Amino acid sequence: MTFQRTGDRQAVAIWKRLPHGVALLLCAALAGCATGPNANPKDPLEPFNRSMFEFNDALDHAVLRPVATAYKDVTPELVRRGVGNFFNNVEDMWSFVNNVLQLKGEGAASSMMRVGVNTVFGLGGILDVASEMRIERHTEDFGQTLGHWGVGAGPYVVLPFFGPSTLRDTVALPVDKTVGDPVTKIEDIPVRNTLWALRLVDKRAQVLKAGDLLDEVALDKYTFFRDSHLQRRRNAVFDGNPPEEEPEPESEQ
Repeated sequence: MTFQRTGDRQAVAIWKRLPHGVALLLCAALAGCATGPNANPKDPLEPFNRSMFEFNDALDHAVLRPVATAYKDVTPELVRRGVGNFFNNVEDMWSFVNNVLQLKGEGAASSMMRVGVNTVFGLGGILDVASEMRIERHTEDFGQTLGHWGVGAGPYVVLPFFGPSTLRDTVALPVDKTVGDPVTKIEDIPVRNTLWALRLVDKRAQVLKAGDLLDEVALDKYTFFRDSHLQRRRNAVFDGNPPEEEPEPESEQ
């Protein structure tokens, strides 16, 4: 597909614009990974990615999952729901910007209304009044905005601490985290770190059951996470209606 190939070239072209730390990380991955003849073309960094996946999984089992489990056990559901609603309201602010950048009028209008309604009538977003009014969420981030304008996903990348990503989303990540996240702009460091940690733990607590089920049924967690992440991001970029992908050419024997 010409559109997709052009997008992939654009993803590679913006390599030089990567933040220095991200560029070093990916350079190290490229230097240390031998793809081999049977490598997945969407995952040329698989050896490096698997090592990062194992690191993140070990960190999750040792720290994040126990903390999230304790949080879920001791925090009333009503409070946890309010925490989730608050951070969803924060995300809707950035979704409004990205809907505008993608020229999605309906999504921008819905995001703006959700933020206004939940901030004013929902006690700063703790109550999700907008959903009760059936105002739909249109969640968008800067990676989706780049994809909307033709930037291809590029190779799959597993980032330490941040988890599954792609080259395009790795480029977009600093924008999402600095420009699009009001929490990072809080000057009071203890308050900022507390909110950051609370959001992380709350999001992990929301998927505890799914994680336990995956541990029981997935033969290869890495492959499951990779394929499901790539499919989810592709559907998000194309609003649930992605074009058909061209089949990969068969290798000559």
